[in-house]
Amino acid sequence: MTYTEKGAKRYTVTSALPYANGPVHIGHLAGVYVPADVYARYLRSAGEEVLFIGGSDEHGVPITIKARREGCTPQDIVDRYHAIIRDSFKEFGISFDVYSRTSSKEHHETAAAFFKKLYEEGKFVEKVSQQYYDEEAHQFLADRYITGTCPHCGNEHAYGDQCEACGTSLNATDLINPKSMLSGAKPVLKETKHWFLPLDKDEEWLRQWILERHRDDWKSNVYGQCKSWIDAGLQPRAVTRDLDWGVKVPVEGADGKVLYVWFDAPIGYISFTKQACGADWEKWWKSDDTKLVHFIGKDNIVFHCIIFPAMLKAEGSFILPANVPANEFLNLEGNKISTSRNWAVWLHEYLKDFPGKQDVLRYTLCSNAPETKDNDFTWKDFQLKNNSELVAILGNFVNRTLVLTHKFFEGRVPAANEDCWTATEREAVSELSGYPERIGRSIETYRFREALSELMNLARLGNKYLTETEPWKLVKTDMGRTAASLNLSLQICANLAILCEPFMPFTAEKLRRMLNLGVKGWREAGVATLMAEGAVINSPELLFEKIEDDAIDAQIQRLEQIKQQNELESWRPSAVKEEVAFDDFGKVDIRVGTVVECSKVPKADKLLQFKIDDGMGMRTIVSGIAKYYPDPQALVGKQVCFIANFAPRKLKGVESQGMILSAEDRDGRLVLLSPSQMVTPGCSVG
Repeated sequence: MTYTEKGAKRYTVTSALPYANGPVHIGHLAGVYVPADVYARYLRSAGEEVLFIGGSDEHGVPITIKARREGCTPQDIVDRYHAIIRDSFKEFGISFDVYSRTSSKEHHETAAAFFKKLYEEGKFVEKVSQQYYDEEAHQFLADRYITGTCPHCGNEHAYGDQCEACGTSLNATDLINPKSMLSGAKPVLKETKHWFLPLDKDEEWLRQWILERHRDDWKSNVYGQCKSWIDAGLQPRAVTRDLDWGVKVPVEGADGKVLYVWFDAPIGYISFTKQACGADWEKWWKSDDTKLVHFIGKDNIVFHCIIFPAMLKAEGSFILPANVPANEFLNLEGNKISTSRNWAVWLHEYLKDFPGKQDVLRYTLCSNAPETKDNDFTWKDFQLKNNSELVAILGNFVNRTLVLTHKFFEGRVPAANEDCWTATEREAVSELSGYPERIGRSIETYRFREALSELMNLARLGNKYLTETEPWKLVKTDMGRTAASLNLSLQICANLAILCEPFMPFTAEKLRRMLNLGVKGWREAGVATLMAEGAVINSPELLFEKIEDDAIDAQIQRLEQIKQQNELESWRPSAVKEEVAFDDFGKVDIRVGTVVECSKVPKADKLLQFKIDDGMGMRTIVSGIAKYYPDPQALVGKQVCFIANFAPRKLKGVESQGMILSAEDRDGRLVLLSPSQMVTPGCSVG
């Protein structure tokens, strides 16, 4: 290790608990799970004692809302999605030591006991407050059961606890024009009793702990958000809710109340540790020589940096997090990922569409991780990173080395022949020695993009060395130099197998198998002696395969269809215009006519010229609907509605004697209005 936490003997690594109301998507992976897994795998490879904790959050209001919509129980919802999430993580190579769920008996007991200890020690404030109540549904409304306009950014679909548009944490009473998600009615305020965590009393120590102690080692986005909260003044935070789904509040007079999901969910890290470690669990949470690290997205910063530490401090026997490396958000093809609009790349679907390519997605998400600002995932970039980096650089170097070793040395590691080395070999070996420390330093300081870039630089070093030494030419004149070249190339391959494991574990395992490398860890890397002379290597296989355009085009086409569907579903009729008197409307003369002729107006792409049989002779009308009717002749013989008493006006030199009526559909298309059956031309509409 290069920069271990001073005095740390073990590492408790947690990853934010995904809501079990839907599958995992690439935003979750890039923000939380890939960096957490890279960190945990690196620590294990470096010989550290690590516990990597994950699990499903199964008590959120979004789960109860989804259950209502689907006409099933919340348990049905969480059972379905917990299995999908758990299995997807496993197939993707997220190496949890435990992946559990907050609906488990162990968790309910742990969370209830945690609350009760604080309650009995007087750590809560009991308050009767005004809370929104749905008089039609006869139910108090938890934060996520209320939507309204965000007072900060004007988003009309903010929730009662947070605006997902601007990321601001809210109270339900902050919302403008609130409405119930149960009935759509405007809620009323009604008295109810709850228990609050008095964060205002924690402000002084939180300021010292975060703003002074962690000023330099916490990421700027994390530090900045915490500073903003603390500087604004912390307020007591309710830790109970009026709901029937969740951990029951374990005190008298709390019927119909459960623990607030953001109180009970982080306790899941502790209950899951108990499940995994039994009686030995406390060393992971109560020993000063344990380093606790929370991996989260930026929308969870306040809960993991202020509220959960305040809970742990109030309990009194737990360590506090040493770091909370939160990432920003990942967008998809230029738009914010949205589960409700299905605008996402779902992990379980990716694994079906791209079997065996887990590491390609891991590589892409890590190399483009939103570490300091929101970033964008595009399918073309995914293809480019695979074809131009993984295939052309890493895969190409490994394949050339192994093919040449089989061709010239019958698949055995040739002698190093250091007496044949030139400045080229000595320079390559010197460079090789620095990669474990550089990559390790970047991982330990949560700069995963930088770490992955250094890994690829090692692959570039191998390619450059192999190209410069040209063993396929040397073999004709100097077998000693040929052996030295391929020996060192194999040593670089072996180092790549070790150093790429945190990022691309499936690739690392495949490369280890081809090299017959055996189990070697991070501390053994950086040397040119990993492969013993005469050792047999297996037949080469391609580490990566090119991804063709048709596979990418299919994904882009799918997203385009989703975008179109979302646009249709989000369509709403335009606002009704101001009222007019009936007598004013009666002045408009609407008639039915039959199209006799129809053609495009010369030098006017948008205009069609109609000749209309109006029952009174003929009239010409010009209409701007050409792009919706590319074949004007197809309109001949159809009947249309038109306004007959508009004053004539010239359009592109053609006198238009009225206006044809049309309706704008929700897809923006103009459709001509026609009677449901043929009528006599000139009939009035009214």
